[in-house]
This record gives sequence, structure tokens and C-alpha cells, in this order.
Amino acid sequence: MAPAERFAYAVARLRAMSGRLLEESLIQRILDCEDLDSALKILAETAYSAWLVELKGSGDFDRIIEAELSNAYTEVQKFVPDERLVQLCRIPYDFHNVKVLVKSAILVREGGERRYDLLTSLGNIPVEELVVAVESEDYRLLPFGLHRLLPLCLSQWEQTRDILQVENSLDAGLFSVLAEIAVATGFDSAVRWVKGRIDAENIRNLLRLKRLDLDIAGAASFLHEGGWIAGEKLLALLNEPVESWPRVLSFSDVSGVFANVPDLSDLGALIVEMERALDEYVSAILARAKYEAFTPENVIAYLWAKEMEAKNLRIALVAVANNTDRTIARGLLRHGR
Repeated sequence: MAPAERFAYAVARLRAMSGRLLEESLIQRILDCEDLDSALKILAETAYSAWLVELKGSGDFDRIIEAELSNAYTEVQKFVPDERLVQLCRIPYDFHNVKVLVKSAILVREGGERRYDLLTSLGNIPVEELVVAVESEDYRLLPFGLHRLLPLCLSQWEQTRDILQVENSLDAGLFSVLAEIAVATGFDSAVRWVKGRIDAENIRNLLRLKRLDLDIAGAASFLHEGGWIAGEKLLALLNEPVESWPRVLSFSDVSGVFANVPDLSDLGALIVEMERALDEYVSAILARAKYEAFTPENVIAYLWAKEMEAKNLRIALVAVANNTDRTIARGLLRHGR
């Protein structure tokens, strides 16, 4: 059966669900609020109202953001023809949880305490199963290559005592499994999206490495394979001023993100600005889903839009809760869904 036939019903459902995504004007209304209670009253006008009753305190808004995002994943997984498209979007949360548990295991070994409060329910693997596997050191049943990767990471820690290297190994494992699953789906759109995410992550890492003034030899292990841009071309950027990066990367689509950043000379501000710009670059990869009625990328496009909604809502609520500069918060909002 052709993808158009397989995905017709799913896309119709997704189009209906997309109509319930928060409009940018509502986020702006939240940012205009003087206090968090007022902001939550506006949020009560939306699909998030179902989770507000579970709020233990007005400052606990992360709980409702996660609950709504988790509900979206659960709903889409019920009717999508190929669950791997949903898996792709959830796997980063699995690896986030693994990072938390690995760090907790290391802390316990050093006499510290576990940090289960940082775990999220948004992954594919139930949190309880992951906790049991890590604490019992029985990784055999873990998916996504984690049964091999986890013992290697713990061994790496014992040998190096370098948590950044351990995190980097987990990130490499994440992008490797994302690329593998995307190819396995047989959908070009999934492959393009993963390649775009890898390029975006590599640019983020390069900016941080540039700020640390790390040389090419030290930086190589922090870049991930599988994107559109070859590793050697990315590493060469470290020898160039950031202002020239758009020219050097002009052969690639990701070069366009620099056009959306007003000042390339302030590296600290640039790193913050590029978080937004690179998310919008990934959104643009999925933009054609609006015009392709029954294609698989509609699944990823909706879930990614939901992820961006969660980020924008968190930015707005944090700004209101802490009474920080709203102009700065508005500059961090993601656009382009």
C-alpha cells in the first residue's frame, strides 16, 4: 500500500489535532501577564486545562507541559501506521533518562544521592524499567543499542573520570540509533529530519567548542556522524572566525540559520540565539508537510510542532514566574510551524 493510502486517516487526525496547537498570539498574551496565576488562567482556555487540576502549585508548571506533551505522543502512537516515526521523536528522552541514571549511579558510587526528579516520562522506555535495569546492572533487555552502550559508558567513566566524555558517547549513540531507525522506515522525510537534527547539534557543539578555544584534535570527538555536512568540514570551522562560517557553509542549507542572527561577533549571545535559529532550521525541513497531504512527514511535523510549543510555553511561563525581561523572552520564542 502506498504511503498516501496508509497515512490518509492518520494525517486527517493530525490536521485536526494541529488546530489545537497554541497560537503565537496566546503565548504573547501569557508574556503580557504580570504574574503566574494570570498566565495560568489564560492557559486554562486551552487543551492544557485538563492538566491544570493536577498542579500542586503555580510554580510546578513543568508538570502540565510534560503531561500535555506525553498525551500527544500517546494519542498519535495509537493511530499512526508506523510507530517508528513516533519512536524517533521520543528516543532523545530515553537517552536523557539514561544520562540522568548514569550520573546518579556515579554519584552513588561517590557517596552522593540519586536524582530521580530529573527523569521524564516522555521516552519510549517506561521509567521504572529503565531504573531497574540500571540499578541492577542488567541491561540485556534495553532497546536502541543501550544494552551495549550503558556498560561501555560506565566502564569509560571508571577509566577516565570524565563525565563529558560519557555524555558524548551517549549522544553519539543517540544520533546513531536515530539515523538507523530513520533509514529503516524507508521514508526520505524521516532521514532528512534526522540528518538536519545532527547538523544542528554539531553546529551547537562547534559554537561551544569555539568559546572554549578547543583545538581540532580535542573537538573531533564532540561531533556526530550522519548529518549532511562531513566532519572534516565542520572541524575546519574552528580555525575560522565565526563571522565567516556562513560563507564556509554556503554549500549547505544550515548556513541560512546565521542570517537570522543579528550579531555574530558576541559568541555568548550567539550561542543563545542559535538555539532558537537551529530549532527553526529543523522546523523548516518539515515545512513541506503542509503541502503534502498524506505523507509520513506529517507525523514528525506535528510532534515537532508540539515540542516547539512546549519550549515556547516554558520560556513564557519562566519569564512571567521570574519577572524577567519580556523582550529577551520574546527573542527566544521559536517560530515557523
